[in-house]
Amino acid sequence: MLSLVKQTNKLSKADVQSTESNKLPVPGVEDTEFSAEEAAEAFEHNESSAQASEQEEQEEQE
Repeated sequence: MLSLVKQTNKLSKADVQSTESNKLPVPGVEDTEFSAEEAAEAFEHNESSAQASEQEEQEEQE
């Protein structure tokens, strides 16, 4: 008996195009590049945090 419905294990074009791994990147989202100003600001923030923690450690030792 021949089946009139064709059964396949293949995905449709729409299924393939809508998968997460097949989407084009959106500009600005998950951007790993940053400017020199942003780097300097982060460095200053990190440096001031490190100094604050060093001061706390010294106060605890006294």
